[in-house]
Amino acid sequence: MSKKETKYIFVTGGVTSSLGKGIVSASLGLLLKSRGFKVTIQKLDPYINIDPGTLNPYEHGECYVTEDGAETDLDLGHYERFLDSPTSQNNNVTTGKIYQTVIEKERKGDFLGKTVQVIPHITNEIKRRIKMLSKKDYDIIITEIGGTVGDIESLPYIESVRQLQWELGKNNSMVIHLTLLPYLSSSGELKTKPSQHSVRQLMESGIQADVLVCRTEHHIPKALKSKLAQFCNVGLDNVIECIDMPTIYEVPLDLQRQKFDEVVLKELDLPVGKESNLKDWKSFLKKYKNPKKSVEIALVGKYVSLQDSYKSIAEAFIHAGADQETEVKLRWVYSGDIEEKGADQLLKDVDGVLIAPGFGDRGIEGKIQAAKYARENKIPLLGICLGMQIMTIEFARDVLGLPKANSVEFDTSTPDPVISLMEEQKNVVEKGGTMRLGAWKCTLKPGSKLAEIYGAKTISERHRHRYEFNSDYKKEFEDNGLVPTGFNPETGLVETLELKDHPFYVGVQYHPEYKSTVATPHPLFKAFVSAAVKNK
Repeated sequence: MSKKETKYIFVTGGVTSSLGKGIVSASLGLLLKSRGFKVTIQKLDPYINIDPGTLNPYEHGECYVTEDGAETDLDLGHYERFLDSPTSQNNNVTTGKIYQTVIEKERKGDFLGKTVQVIPHITNEIKRRIKMLSKKDYDIIITEIGGTVGDIESLPYIESVRQLQWELGKNNSMVIHLTLLPYLSSSGELKTKPSQHSVRQLMESGIQADVLVCRTEHHIPKALKSKLAQFCNVGLDNVIECIDMPTIYEVPLDLQRQKFDEVVLKELDLPVGKESNLKDWKSFLKKYKNPKKSVEIALVGKYVSLQDSYKSIAEAFIHAGADQETEVKLRWVYSGDIEEKGADQLLKDVDGVLIAPGFGDRGIEGKIQAAKYARENKIPLLGICLGMQIMTIEFARDVLGLPKANSVEFDTSTPDPVISLMEEQKNVVEKGGTMRLGAWKCTLKPGSKLAEIYGAKTISERHRHRYEFNSDYKKEFEDNGLVPTGFNPETGLVETLELKDHPFYVGVQYHPEYKSTVATPHPLFKAFVSAAVKNK
């Protein structure tokens, strides 16, 4: 029996960016997966950075890290949270990676004698990257193309999709075009013209959209749907409304109600079978919308004015909160403000404090004050990555009596570098992709709070950092009550710290938020929410 053909779905966007292609792709993936299909989603990003690892979170939101250590777009976080299955570096392709590969091949002489051009060389590389995932035996691969149709950057991607559709043959691929229906309040009507233009632009590139998903603030009247179908060359059933929802987790149910997954399966000539089973998803939503308790947790960070900078953390609280039937209200606190106004003013009355990850020295002293406030007032605290390093610095200064203790990242000449660089990081010049990245094992001390939380001796968590706890100070910390309880088995590096005689004061060098999904909320976030409830 020959290997079954993988089917491809391409998701493009028109009119404006940030319409929610990632959520629509993730919702479709969930609907198809719950029907028994093996699905994955990839994101093609038109920017020339190799990855978002060196981008300011204000530019691009958080940088999401996969199990295999790729720094990727935050949409991959949505894919994992909805599908409950890990992505890899092959799930995020950037123009930077495409050009880098083609130029390296050219330098090696792979194209000897040929003029290297966008078509066929760049488009061939894009097609190769799109098809790379099919080696894993997926039934359906959903490919989201970043940006907007008509952008100069996304032209090679659109051309690659045109070629691929031709190569794959009828019913083996389809295009979903996500577009905006603006509402004019003065005349009280939705306008279809921008969508018509967008579809026409796609057709000029040789691609016919098979399904139109329309982002809208108001329900689309039937007459308007008919108009869209007629002008955009799609069947009436293939015009799908995507209205603003109170939460992104309701989008799959709304799309299912419109038989979005059935429309897609018919286009791909796949058996429709029985309706997808979203029982667990519905039960999660029910608990999320009907909490029995509520807590307020301060998220102390330096990028709080763009909440997408901490997307995975905010979502992990939603998953853990629903699991504990608790509404988690986040108080977004800029650490620079704590430096000016003091922790007692900005953190008073919160039930828990999370010190967020980050880079650079801005707002660091504010984070240190937040750690001290939570430690002294017995408020549950979770420090993630830089958060754990902040707890280390604060404890060294205020408990161990080392007033100038610091991280080498913020003060290269500190006499007490309690956070330092690993030997192999000391000569690293390039900033991109050179940190400790991806899944690393961690052995937990028997009897520790974390061993109890995880219910395991060894765990695996994702990392993204360059600086480490300096093991020269381990004994001093242990003797004074801030105990290292998790270690990397290969390097002996300290991965976790917890304070004795405190309801919950835990720092982890890794990023637990990356592994939290709707189906499996992260145990550390569940324990933290539960400690905040007890503290209330």
